[in-house]
Amino acid sequence: MLTDDDFVFSQIDGKPLLPDSITHAWMVLARRCGLKGIRLHDARHTHASLMLKQGIHPKIVQERLGHASIKMTLDTYSHIIPGLQQAAANRFDELIVPTVAKSETILSR
Repeated sequence: MLTDDDFVFSQIDGKPLLPDSITHAWMVLARRCGLKGIRLHDARHTHASLMLKQGIHPKIVQERLGHASIKMTLDTYSHIIPGLQQAAANRFDELIVPTVAKSETILSR
């Protein structure tokens, strides 16, 4: 169970870091990699978006991001998954079309 003392980033002894220390460390690292202008929060969004585009289940993405509910994850990121409606229709067709074809064969005898 999480408590108020559970931090995403903390010192080795569990104490909180200074508020801007992670942001500063990220900016230094990003600049060294030639990624000027990319905030840590941008990297978080990219991580979530890429996982969803790869077909990773939204529940897993929710847990990795630490969202309290899957609703938050889906409300925020579902628009980036191209072709969700088409993919759902195709999967449904895969299930139904063979059944319909089989029924038509039986009826035509």
